Amino acid sequence: MTLRELAGRVSARLAPESEDAEISSVASLADANPGDISFFGNQKYLGALRKTRATAVLLPESFTEQIPAHGLYVEDPSAAFAQILPLFTPQPITHAPGIHPSAVISPESVIGEGCSIGPLVVIEKGAQIGSHATIEAKCFIGQEVKLGNHCHLHPNVTIRERCRIGNRVVLHSGVVIGADGFGYELRDGCQQKIPQTGSVQIDDDVEVGANSTVDRARFGRTWIQRGTKIDNLVQIGHNVTIGEHCILCAQVGISGSTRIGNYVTLAGKVGLSGHIEIGDQVMIGAMSGLAKNVPSNTIMFGAPAQPIREYKENYALLKNIRKLYNRVKALEAKNPE
Repeated sequence: MTLRELAGRVSARLAPESEDAEISSVASLADANPGDISFFGNQKYLGALRKTRATAVLLPESFTEQIPAHGLYVEDPSAAFAQILPLFTPQPITHAPGIHPSAVISPESVIGEGCSIGPLVVIEKGAQIGSHATIEAKCFIGQEVKLGNHCHLHPNVTIRERCRIGNRVVLHSGVVIGADGFGYELRDGCQQKIPQTGSVQIDDDVEVGANSTVDRARFGRTWIQRGTKIDNLVQIGHNVTIGEHCILCAQVGISGSTRIGNYVTLAGKVGLSGHIEIGDQVMIGAMSGLAKNVPSNTIMFGAPAQPIREYKENYALLKNIRKLYNRVKALEAKNPE
């Protein structure tokens, strides 16, 4: 496609002399070759932009620097790139409606219209599957599970008994919903298991990444609310509540009975202790550990986590501690008493 055609699709501003340049593929700034288009949306990649071999780059409207590629100027380069990407990549894989002969489905379950159920899927007694669900190979759906419309379960997903899954939920490979919460009490010198009799509720438009786990509640429910997106390798403990439109990055761990508000971001490897409350629009930086309540609209960082301003001030002092230590030792040497 020519840059003129691409610019029209994303309402980009383009210099007239660039209109006839041809694009055949997409690539990152660092990996691009002639014929590729890329995008620039983060100042961290300015060095890569200056050296890119791409024929064209989607740029913010405010960008003024001269670069070696043709520039397409748009309000949001990342969003524009997402529009262009399907033009140069294979079509998404689709799954035709139907039930594979090897699937084991209880006659006492209910399967909605237009579902695609793959090989070796198991659906147990009392399960209800909404319309147009895609359930890929080797998924397990336990007794009395309710799965909404237009859900997509990738291979090897497990949903245990009595869990509730909303509409348009995506569960990636290896996800386990409704395993027992981790609850034990020391009695007579032995760890005795506390029964985990509750369930998990996942609301509409939630996505859960590969090999993540959401434990069932001791009683009541573990609850993930509408629009929240969860990365790979995340552990969510029993009776946790996560609000709407949150982002949980890889290797986050949340202990039992913690409550998280709406629009919260937990960066990679954040750990939350149990029985705490996180307000709305809180951001917690990567590898932070949190053991206390956090009010809304707060940025936290560190282990133990603290407000970002305090962390920066304390870190600046910590960097000078060796210098201060040496000065104290020198003063002590001059004045032993």
